[in-house]
Amino acid sequence: MSAPAPFVDSRQVRRNFARAAASGYDAVAVLQREVGSRMLERLDYVKIEPGRVLDLGCGTGASLGALSERYAKSQVLGADVSEAMLQAGRKERSRLRWLLPFLRASRKSSALVAADTLALPFTSGSVGLIWSNLMLHWLDDPVPAFREMHRVLNVGGLLMFSTFGPDTLKELRASFSDGYVHTQRFADMHDFGDMLLACGFADPVMDVDVLTMTYSSIDDLFRDLRQSGAACAMQARRHGLMGRSAWHAARAEYEKHLSQGRLPATFEVVYGHAWKAQARKTADGATIVRFDPKQRLR
Repeated sequence: MSAPAPFVDSRQVRRNFARAAASGYDAVAVLQREVGSRMLERLDYVKIEPGRVLDLGCGTGASLGALSERYAKSQVLGADVSEAMLQAGRKERSRLRWLLPFLRASRKSSALVAADTLALPFTSGSVGLIWSNLMLHWLDDPVPAFREMHRVLNVGGLLMFSTFGPDTLKELRASFSDGYVHTQRFADMHDFGDMLLACGFADPVMDVDVLTMTYSSIDDLFRDLRQSGAACAMQARRHGLMGRSAWHAARAEYEKHLSQGRLPATFEVVYGHAWKAQARKTADGATIVRFDPKQRLR
């Protein structure tokens, strides 16, 4: 029996981010930085001293500096499937060190690794904190990735992530009636909680923010999505050009949301964290999961 066809075109995901890396991703990644900042605030309530921190789906490595400062005694690594994004990050850090020589002495260097999320090049139990900002919705199925994250975390280790929920870009989806998919597929917050439990994580906690970006035109929205690598990469997307009449109809539909000269774009941001608990087997093969309450949120 053959495996079902994937919903997400992984090659298109790589192409999107390769183009974004070449066109100045960091200059337009406003939303990504804002979500990363909100994730860092959530770490204020977590008591953990990881030996190794992994930023999974790190892109150009924008969060690595803040993670290195927060966990000064930890080894901080960044991993991403896009070599082009990693290379852009390396070039930017080299440029900053050249312009600001004091960074050479004051900041540790974080290693950047090209890696498939489904087959991480790290030994089991070797990571104390996995941080993942807006990466999961680019995967065809988050469950195998969660299993791999669980494998590389040590007992008592923490997974903290953000991703987009189903209301993301709802205005854009509703504007098209051509039968094609125009945004990624976004999972519900509660589904992520169930996935985490199924993969062996303990005490998953989920919450949601709704952020609204505004644009002067639908063209500016599409430009922002392309330049940040966030253009649709679903298999069911339109692969050819849209007809003029269909495009005008979609534009007119979206412009019904116009308010004070701006068009809104909704982003439902799902935040989650969960722990890798101690597990042991009973005589009949059942698994007992034990969790150290001292590792929980303060």
